[in-house]
Amino acid sequence: MDDIDRANDQAQYLLDMALQRARRAASTRPSAEFCEDCGDPIPLLRQQTIQGCATCVSCQELRELRR
Repeated sequence: MDDIDRANDQAQYLLDMALQRARRAASTRPSAEFCEDCGDPIPLLRQQTIQGCATCVSCQELRELRR
């Protein structure tokens, strides 16, 4: 294993840890009542089902398409 492989492994590890922390933080915060992006109300069923959600379904789809 050369230096580039080790650097790639370390970068992947750090990315995985950051994603884990972000998921954990999202799951502990309460769901928003209104979408952060458009301001429309988030349906109660979505708030209860997706713990920590901050966007309505439409805006979440747009966010995922942009990634």
